[in-house]
Amino acid sequence: MTKPLSFSAFVMNTASHILHGLWRDEEGHQLNFNDINLWVSLAKRLEDGGFDAMFFADVIGLYGDYKGSWEHHVQAGMQIPSNDPMVLMSALAVNTKHLGLAFTAAPLQEPPFNFARRVSTLDHISKGRIAWNIVTNAQENAYRNFGYDGLVPHDERYRWADEYVDVLYKLWEGSWDEGALLQDRKSGIHADPSKVHKIHHVGERYQVEGPHLVSPSPQRTPVLFQAGSSTAGRDFGARNAEAVFIVTPDPENACKLIEDTRRLAIQNGREGHDIKFYQGLSFVIGETEEEARRKEIELDKNIDLDSILAHIGGGIGIDLGNLSLDTLIENVETEGVRSTLDWVQQSTPGRTPTVADFARLRDKSTRIVGTPETIADQLEIWSEAGVDGINVINATIPGSYEEFIDQVMPVLRKRGLVRNKHGEPGTFRHTLFGTDRLSERHPAARYRGAFTAKGATQ
Repeated sequence: MTKPLSFSAFVMNTASHILHGLWRDEEGHQLNFNDINLWVSLAKRLEDGGFDAMFFADVIGLYGDYKGSWEHHVQAGMQIPSNDPMVLMSALAVNTKHLGLAFTAAPLQEPPFNFARRVSTLDHISKGRIAWNIVTNAQENAYRNFGYDGLVPHDERYRWADEYVDVLYKLWEGSWDEGALLQDRKSGIHADPSKVHKIHHVGERYQVEGPHLVSPSPQRTPVLFQAGSSTAGRDFGARNAEAVFIVTPDPENACKLIEDTRRLAIQNGREGHDIKFYQGLSFVIGETEEEARRKEIELDKNIDLDSILAHIGGGIGIDLGNLSLDTLIENVETEGVRSTLDWVQQSTPGRTPTVADFARLRDKSTRIVGTPETIADQLEIWSEAGVDGINVINATIPGSYEEFIDQVMPVLRKRGLVRNKHGEPGTFRHTLFGTDRLSERHPAARYRGAFTAKGATQ
C-alpha cells in the first residue's frame, strides 16, 4: 500500500544556501532574503500547496577557508550574510495555521535555560508547530565566535549535546506538572506552586536551578530533528530524534541508513517508527523529458562550482581550493562533518572518490530530473526504501516550490503519495505522529513527574 510522503521546504535566510550562485538568476528572489514578506508569502504558498513544514538551515560562523582565505565566501554570498531563523519564526507562525516551522541551532550558541524559554514561547505563539533541528556545529570559526580556541573534537560535541538536551528535557517535560497553571480569578491562584519545580541540574558543563519560566506549550518539547550520520551522530539521533534529515545518494543507501538507525533506536528502548526520515532532494521539472534535460543543462551552467567546493570542503575541514580536481580523497581524518565523506564514498562504488566527485555529486546525486510523472515514479521508489518525507532543496525562491506545487503535487495526490488536505489546525507532532506530546518511549519522558516530592524519592 502506498503511504503518503511528508514534504518540507529546505531553506535558509540567506542568498546562497545549497545550489550556490543561483542568486544571480533573475527568476529568483532569494536576494530579498532580508524582506520578511518573501518568507511570509512563501510559507503561505507552501501551506496551501500541501507542504507539512518549512525547514530552516543555519550557521553561526564562516565555513573553512577556500584557497587559503575566507574572502571567497563573502564575495560569493555563500551563507553570508545570513540571519537568525528563530527570529523569523514568530512572523511565520502568525501568518500560517498548519505549517510546521523547523529551525537549526547548536548547543554552542546559547545556554540551555534561555534557549528552552525562547522555544517554548515560539511553541505557544505557533500553537504547537515548532521543531528544532539539533546540530553540533563543525565550523572552526563558530567556536572562535563564542570564545573557544578552536573546534571541539567530533565525539565530544555529541557528549556536550547529550547534556544540553538533558537540561532541556528537564525544563520542558519535568518542571511543570500537568494542571499546574490554574489562572483562577476567584481564588486568586494563578498557578499551583506544588506543581512547579526547580530542576537542580548539575553536570559537566551546566548548572541550572530552574524552574522553567514558561508554562507548558502545546507540544512541551518541540519536534526534534537531527541530521548527523556519523557513528556518534546516528547514535545521538537514535536516542533523541523524532525526525532525521538524510542526504543519501540513492534509495538503496537510504534504506541501509534508515534500517541501521531504527535498529539503534530499538536498542535504546524506542520503536523503529518513532523516527521519521526526510531525504534531501532537488527537482528539475519539464513537460517532457527533453525539456527537463535542457533545463538541467541551463541550471548547471549557472551553478557556482567554486562555492560548491568551498561549502563541502569548509564543512569537513579541508581546503579543497588548493587541490587539483583529480586528487583522491582517501584516509581523510577530519573533525568536521564525517558523514559527507561517507556519502561521497557511497556515491562512487568500486573506486576512490576525487575532488571532482565532490563538486559533481553534491547536487546531482540528490537531483531528480523529468516530467511530473517520472518524478512521481522516483519518489515512489524513495518511499518504498523507507523514506517518510522529502526535504525539497530549491534552486530559486519561490520558483522551485511554486513549480513543484503546481506541477508535481497534483500527480502525487492522484497516486496517494501526499495527503489531500490539511485537517483542523493542530501541532506539528500531531501531523507527523497523531499525538501532541513526545512518546513515553522517548528519553525526555522520564522527567515527567520526576521533580515532584514523590518522584524525587523514587
